[in-house]
Amino acid sequence: MNNDDIRRNMPLFPMGIVTKLTELTPRQIRYYEQHELIQPERTDGKQRLFSFRDVDRLLVIKSLMEKGLNIAGVKEMLEHSQNLSEVKREVEEARIEAMKQKPELTQQDLLKKVRQDLINIHQPGSTHLTLGELSRFFRH
Repeated sequence: MNNDDIRRNMPLFPMGIVTKLTELTPRQIRYYEQHELIQPERTDGKQRLFSFRDVDRLLVIKSLMEKGLNIAGVKEMLEHSQNLSEVKREVEEARIEAMKQKPELTQQDLLKKVRQDLINIHQPGSTHLTLGELSRFFRH
């Protein structure tokens, strides 16, 4: 978890501030908590403290509810969104790992390949590049 994630998940805001930021009532926020759409932290005195992520999530919930979704629909949308975020994160991690293992072609490597294709143009099974296809590699 990077520093930005740590800051965004830090419980900072009491209910009064969150109601002003989201224009939701405390009752609505407690209702969303009962349905496990959000899980604010609690102080020793049982006061709810919300993070930036909680506030963002409440704004998403509010928007979905205003569009006519019921609680079940909102839950499904949030789960789908979370699953999609996890998949995107996994894909990005895999891409970064692949780049570490196999660096991208440099411009010199690419030019070598194009030259080799031009030399082998008349050999069976070789790539037949046209002038239009080559133009993107050269400055005009």
